[in-house]
Amino acid sequence: MKQSTTDARAIKLLLQGAMTDRIDDREIFMKGIDYSYYYEQEDGAEVVDEGKEEEV
Repeated sequence: MKQSTTDARAIKLLLQGAMTDRIDDREIFMKGIDYSYYYEQEDGAEVVDEGKEEEV
């Protein structure tokens, strides 16, 4: 039996554990920003003049 590509129940179950109800918490917000910058630095590419990428 094939798994439906439009049924999001499995994804919802996986993400439910990572969700928080502390949406107004500044600490949680800032932590998300920090992780975002961390992941951008991890890719090893830097965008330079006119959208060209240069390896760091």
